[in-house]
Amino acid sequence: MVEKSDRAPLLDWEEVPPAEKPVPTAEQEKDVKGPSPANSRALGCTAPGIGWSTSPGGPGSLTAAVSSTDTSLSSRSTVPTPAEWDAQCPDKDDHTPASGQGEVPHDIMVKWEEKDQIVAVFVVTFDTRSGNMLEWCLPGDMNLEGVEFKAMASGSHRVSSDFIYFRKGKYFGLACFANMVVESVVERGARMKSVGILSTSYTLLYRYMSFLEHQVRLQLKTPGQYSPLEAFFEDKRSVLPPDGESVVTACPGSAWEAALTHCMHPEMKITHPAGCMSQFIQFFGEQIMVLWKLALLRRRILIFSPPPVGVVCYRVYCCCCLANVSIPGVGVAVPEFRPFFYVNVADIDTLDTELSYVACTTEKIFEEKRDLYDVYVDNQNVRTTRESLKPLLRLSAADREKYRKLTEQRQMLLYSQEENGDCVSSEEDHFILFFLEQNNRIFQTLSEVAGSPEPILTQESVRAMGLDPHGDRLFLLHLLETYGYDSLLVTDQPCCS
Repeated sequence: MVEKSDRAPLLDWEEVPPAEKPVPTAEQEKDVKGPSPANSRALGCTAPGIGWSTSPGGPGSLTAAVSSTDTSLSSRSTVPTPAEWDAQCPDKDDHTPASGQGEVPHDIMVKWEEKDQIVAVFVVTFDTRSGNMLEWCLPGDMNLEGVEFKAMASGSHRVSSDFIYFRKGKYFGLACFANMVVESVVERGARMKSVGILSTSYTLLYRYMSFLEHQVRLQLKTPGQYSPLEAFFEDKRSVLPPDGESVVTACPGSAWEAALTHCMHPEMKITHPAGCMSQFIQFFGEQIMVLWKLALLRRRILIFSPPPVGVVCYRVYCCCCLANVSIPGVGVAVPEFRPFFYVNVADIDTLDTELSYVACTTEKIFEEKRDLYDVYVDNQNVRTTRESLKPLLRLSAADREKYRKLTEQRQMLLYSQEENGDCVSSEEDHFILFFLEQNNRIFQTLSEVAGSPEPILTQESVRAMGLDPHGDRLFLLHLLETYGYDSLLVTDQPCCS
């Protein structure tokens, strides 16, 4: 069943959805106005499909939350008006930043949510003689050179289906791949295709996952049937500026964007059945703390994995979430930690110019391209050839303590969900908030020490950050250099040597 758009009427590219629940009357809506404290989200009221939310941490604090619940706002067929938004978030006054301190105007969020972001739709096929080929696309004059290798990952012939997030120039893409056995000598017994889209943002791509999965199966069974894709593009096409320029971003242009772009990653809806964050924790274990430090230092991280690559794209996103900071102004001068998702040999020149990124690949040849990355992740093995970073691969006592707390809190959350039927709190929210608070704690302490009469980091201030004065000394020195805290001195006391 193709998922119905939550913003557009039913069109000829959409299948008829099942019967919907009756729309509540005005009186019924009045009776259930606003969520109860037991059911309110831990990260505050979040705009549907955006992921930006006002944090209960205090004024001026914004949190990027991964929403895994269907709220009454996101399930509606129309975007709420500012008045309806106020009704949905009755406690907004408790979390709304003071004027000039990161306030997000409702009209900005609503206007951005109303816009469709699709700039291209395409079909990629595998030809036994020519290899990967762009079979069809709209618009016809769109430069999609190389997309045939992004939408169909190297080694995909080994799996029956997959999905791939990727970057194409200024845009983000999502493609669904499928492999079908056929009785054809020309096709050598297998037909492989991908159907994909390009967008100015990765946060809205999840909405079209089921549509793309349906379309790629349709293309395998009846090749050349493009009318549903044409109707889809006509409905969802994005109106770009006349000069064609478009920034790679996932949040609307606003007064607070400049302060947070480098340090906050907006919501990416998770469609993996088991949950992205929980799998990330279980897969890497304590190594999450190593990835956290490297992400916070804005290092170039490349993750290798054979197909399927969809779940690995989610690991890229999870790595980005490790580096979230919601203190305005922090990290504006450092390189942006950019998610590239899936990359291949065609991206080598692009990656060579990047100062900071996290990406994944199925091509083993990247392991030999050591100038392209700082950290190489192969399965659960995190390694580097940079001598200055090798000590950071060892866990400190503070790392193990943080991981213990993370797993303890996760177990408590799972117990609460099982015993109390708590369906609102999610592991995704917990995971993101845990590292967000840790990062804020570090930079808040650094700012306080930098503003003191004696800007010296002592063992007490290092412990106040949640770090180990012994085991995290090198990480701290890297952090001061990366974020430009040149005026701070690290004490030479034995405890920090």
